[in-house]
Amino acid sequence: MDTVDLLLHPVRMRVVHAMHDGRTRTTTELCALLPDVSKATVYRHVGLLADGGLLSVEGEQRVRGSVERRYRLHRDRAVIDAATAASLSPEDYRRAFAVAMATLLAEFSAYLDRDGSDPVADAVGFRQHALWLSPDELTEMIGEMREVITARMALGPAPERTRHLLSPILFPAETQPPRDA
Repeated sequence: MDTVDLLLHPVRMRVVHAMHDGRTRTTTELCALLPDVSKATVYRHVGLLADGGLLSVEGEQRVRGSVERRYRLHRDRAVIDAATAASLSPEDYRRAFAVAMATLLAEFSAYLDRDGSDPVADAVGFRQHALWLSPDELTEMIGEMREVITARMALGPAPERTRHLLSPILFPAETQPPRDA
Protein backbone atom coordinates (compact mmCIF):
# COMPACT_ATOMS: atom_id res chain seq x y z
CA MET A 1 0.00 0.00 0.00
CA ASP A 2 1.49 3.39 -0.94
CA THR A 3 1.67 6.39 1.39
CA VAL A 4 -1.42 8.04 -0.09
CA ASP A 5 -3.54 4.94 0.48
CA LEU A 6 -2.08 4.49 3.96
CA LEU A 7 -2.90 8.05 4.97
CA LEU A 8 -6.32 8.23 3.36
CA HIS A 9 -8.19 6.43 6.11
CA PRO A 10 -9.70 8.20 9.15
CA VAL A 11 -8.40 5.75 11.77
CA ARG A 12 -4.89 5.69 10.30
CA MET A 13 -4.90 9.50 10.15
CA ARG A 14 -5.88 9.62 13.83
CA VAL A 15 -3.06 7.23 14.70
CA VAL A 16 -0.64 9.46 12.76
CA HIS A 17 -1.96 12.53 14.62
CA ALA A 18 -1.54 10.73 17.97
CA MET A 19 2.02 9.69 17.10
CA HIS A 20 3.14 12.97 15.56
CA ASP A 21 4.72 14.34 18.76
CA GLY A 22 7.71 12.04 18.35
CA ARG A 23 7.03 9.89 21.40
CA THR A 24 6.81 6.12 21.22
CA ARG A 25 3.49 4.53 22.02
CA THR A 26 2.11 1.05 22.42
CA THR A 27 -1.07 -0.04 20.70
CA THR A 28 -2.69 -0.12 24.16
CA GLU A 29 -1.77 3.54 24.65
CA LEU A 30 -3.17 4.37 21.20
CA CYS A 31 -6.41 2.58 22.11
CA ALA A 32 -6.68 4.83 25.18
CA LEU A 33 -6.21 7.89 22.94
CA LEU A 34 -8.87 6.62 20.51
CA PRO A 35 -11.54 5.28 22.89
CA ASP A 36 -14.25 5.47 20.24
CA VAL A 37 -12.36 3.01 17.97
CA SER A 38 -12.40 -0.71 18.73
CA LYS A 39 -9.13 -2.27 19.87
CA ALA A 40 -9.17 -4.71 16.95
CA THR A 41 -9.47 -1.79 14.50
CA VAL A 42 -6.61 0.12 16.14
CA TYR A 43 -4.39 -3.00 16.08
CA ARG A 44 -5.22 -3.64 12.41
CA HIS A 45 -4.43 -0.09 11.32
CA VAL A 46 -1.24 0.12 13.42
CA GLY A 47 -0.15 -3.08 11.66
CA LEU A 48 -0.84 -1.56 8.25
CA LEU A 49 1.09 1.61 9.13
CA ALA A 50 4.01 -0.50 10.38
CA ASP A 51 3.94 -2.74 7.29
CA GLY A 52 3.91 0.40 5.13
CA GLY A 53 6.96 1.84 6.87
CA LEU A 54 5.22 4.80 8.52
CA LEU A 55 5.61 3.27 11.99
CA SER A 56 8.64 1.38 13.25
CA VAL A 57 8.95 -0.91 16.25
CA GLU A 58 11.23 0.81 18.76
CA GLY A 59 11.10 -1.87 21.44
CA GLU A 60 9.29 -4.92 22.72
CA GLN A 61 8.49 -6.24 26.19
CA ARG A 62 6.51 -9.12 27.61
CA VAL A 63 3.25 -8.12 29.27
CA ARG A 64 1.03 -10.83 30.77
CA GLY A 65 2.29 -13.48 28.37
CA SER A 66 2.15 -11.44 25.17
CA VAL A 67 4.61 -9.16 23.43
CA GLU A 68 3.88 -5.43 23.62
CA ARG A 69 5.57 -3.28 20.99
CA ARG A 70 6.44 0.41 21.21
CA TYR A 71 6.01 2.24 17.91
CA ARG A 72 7.47 5.47 16.60
CA LEU A 73 6.13 7.47 13.65
CA HIS A 74 8.46 8.29 10.78
CA ARG A 75 7.14 11.83 10.33
CA ASP A 76 9.11 12.34 7.14
CA ARG A 77 7.28 9.38 5.56
CA ALA A 78 3.83 10.35 6.86
CA VAL A 79 3.37 13.12 4.31
CA ILE A 80 2.13 13.44 0.77
CA ASP A 81 4.93 15.30 -1.00
CA ALA A 82 4.40 18.04 -3.59
CA ALA A 83 5.13 15.76 -6.56
CA THR A 84 2.61 13.16 -5.38
CA ALA A 85 0.02 15.86 -4.63
CA ALA A 86 0.47 17.25 -8.15
CA SER A 87 -0.20 13.80 -9.62
CA LEU A 88 -3.50 13.30 -7.81
CA SER A 89 -6.76 13.44 -9.75
CA PRO A 90 -9.77 15.53 -8.71
CA GLU A 91 -11.34 12.28 -7.44
CA ASP A 92 -8.23 11.61 -5.33
CA TYR A 93 -8.56 15.11 -3.86
CA ARG A 94 -12.26 14.54 -3.20
CA ARG A 95 -11.40 11.30 -1.37
CA ALA A 96 -8.58 12.97 0.58
CA PHE A 97 -10.87 15.81 1.65
CA ALA A 98 -13.60 13.35 2.72
CA VAL A 99 -11.06 11.43 4.83
CA ALA A 100 -9.76 14.68 6.34
CA MET A 101 -13.29 15.74 7.27
CA ALA A 102 -14.20 12.29 8.65
CA THR A 103 -11.00 12.33 10.71
CA LEU A 104 -11.69 15.83 11.98
CA LEU A 105 -15.28 14.92 12.89
CA ALA A 106 -14.12 11.78 14.74
CA GLU A 107 -11.46 13.73 16.65
CA PHE A 108 -13.92 16.48 17.55
CA SER A 109 -16.58 13.99 18.65
CA ALA A 110 -14.02 12.17 20.81
CA TYR A 111 -13.10 15.53 22.39
CA LEU A 112 -16.75 16.36 23.14
CA ASP A 113 -17.33 12.87 24.60
CA ARG A 114 -14.48 13.24 27.14
CA ASP A 115 -15.43 14.01 30.72
CA GLY A 116 -14.91 17.68 31.43
CA SER A 117 -14.72 18.86 27.83
CA ASP A 118 -15.45 22.58 27.79
CA PRO A 119 -15.37 24.16 24.31
CA VAL A 120 -15.51 27.71 25.70
CA ALA A 121 -12.73 27.25 28.26
CA ASP A 122 -10.67 25.27 25.73
CA ALA A 123 -10.97 28.09 23.16
CA VAL A 124 -12.44 25.74 20.55
CA GLY A 125 -12.94 27.58 17.32
CA PHE A 126 -14.05 26.98 13.79
CA ARG A 127 -14.70 29.77 11.37
CA GLN A 128 -14.81 30.34 7.69
CA HIS A 129 -13.50 33.55 6.15
CA ALA A 130 -13.73 34.68 2.54
CA LEU A 131 -10.53 36.41 1.42
CA TRP A 132 -9.85 38.14 -1.90
CA LEU A 133 -6.18 37.51 -2.63
CA SER A 134 -3.91 37.79 -5.64
CA PRO A 135 -1.63 34.80 -6.31
CA ASP A 136 1.27 36.70 -4.69
CA GLU A 137 -0.82 37.65 -1.65
CA LEU A 138 -1.96 34.03 -1.28
CA THR A 139 1.62 32.75 -1.46
CA GLU A 140 2.70 35.34 1.12
CA MET A 141 -0.15 34.45 3.49
CA ILE A 142 0.56 30.70 3.22
CA GLY A 143 4.23 31.36 3.96
CA GLU A 144 3.36 33.44 7.03
CA MET A 145 0.94 30.80 8.30
CA ARG A 146 3.52 28.03 7.78
CA GLU A 147 6.08 30.05 9.75
CA VAL A 148 3.74 30.52 12.69
CA ILE A 149 2.51 26.91 12.69
CA THR A 150 5.95 25.35 12.15
CA ALA A 151 7.39 27.29 15.11
CA ARG A 152 4.65 25.86 17.36
CA MET A 153 5.05 22.33 15.96
CA ALA A 154 8.60 22.33 17.31
CA LEU A 155 7.25 22.60 20.87
CA GLY A 156 7.22 19.21 22.55
CA PRO A 157 4.98 17.74 25.20
CA ALA A 158 5.26 19.36 28.63
CA PRO A 159 3.14 19.31 31.79
CA GLU A 160 1.68 22.75 31.04
CA ARG A 161 0.89 21.92 27.39
CA THR A 162 -2.19 20.30 25.89
CA ARG A 163 -2.04 18.75 22.43
CA HIS A 164 -4.29 20.64 20.01
CA LEU A 165 -5.25 19.83 16.44
CA LEU A 166 -5.16 22.64 13.90
CA SER A 167 -6.71 21.87 10.53
CA PRO A 168 -6.36 24.69 8.04
CA ILE A 169 -8.40 24.26 4.87
CA LEU A 170 -7.92 26.52 1.88
CA PHE A 171 -9.46 26.46 -1.58
CA PRO A 172 -10.80 29.02 -4.05
CA ALA A 173 -14.54 29.58 -3.68
CA GLU A 174 -14.86 31.50 -6.95
CA THR A 175 -12.68 31.67 -10.02
CA GLN A 176 -13.52 35.26 -11.01
CA PRO A 177 -14.36 38.38 -9.02
CA PRO A 178 -17.90 39.73 -9.34
CA ARG A 179 -18.44 42.21 -12.18
CA ASP A 180 -18.99 45.12 -9.82
CA ALA A 181 -15.63 44.67 -8.03
